[in-house]
Amino acid sequence: MSGGSETPTAGGYMRQRYNHGYNSSGDDLEDDASSILPPPHSPVFPTTRTRIENVAWIVSAVFILYLGDCNSNFVYLLFHDDRIKRLQMYFGLFGVVLNVVYFLYTGVLALDVGILSENWEILTTTYGLTFVTILGLMSFCLFCFALWPIWSFFTLPLVFTLLMASMVILSYLVIRQQSSSSDVMRID
Repeated sequence: MSGGSETPTAGGYMRQRYNHGYNSSGDDLEDDASSILPPPHSPVFPTTRTRIENVAWIVSAVFILYLGDCNSNFVYLLFHDDRIKRLQMYFGLFGVVLNVVYFLYTGVLALDVGILSENWEILTTTYGLTFVTILGLMSFCLFCFALWPIWSFFTLPLVFTLLMASMVILSYLVIRQQSSSSDVMRID
């Protein structure tokens, strides 16, 4: 029910209905929930705390990339250090590339076909997201195993910090499609 109050009448009480926030034709429809206007889309701006956390992840990742193992930077180590187990690192990179390809493909598909398409539901089913999650965990483990000879126990927080910094950076690179109020579909 849409709310109201009871008004005394000669035969007892009669319920008065108020129609606040509805976009209906004036008919007194019972529970006309389909005519409620959707809230306007407003951009969500990150809070100060979120910005500080994002900057902390990025600064720590830059510190890791610059410092490396205290003798040379991280990128030089990846290409030239013999302590790294190359096969595991390449399989981890292959998993990351597959994840990026999946996310780019679904992002392009969402912009091209639209979210309401059947293709979108097929592509982003539980199986696809489960596959991407398992692939990401396997890549994380492979990176930790490949880099363990250099940093030992510190490999886990190092790889996690690089992962979180990449997520922060990717969240700022997301391309969002602007929708107008005419794109809102109603089913009456």
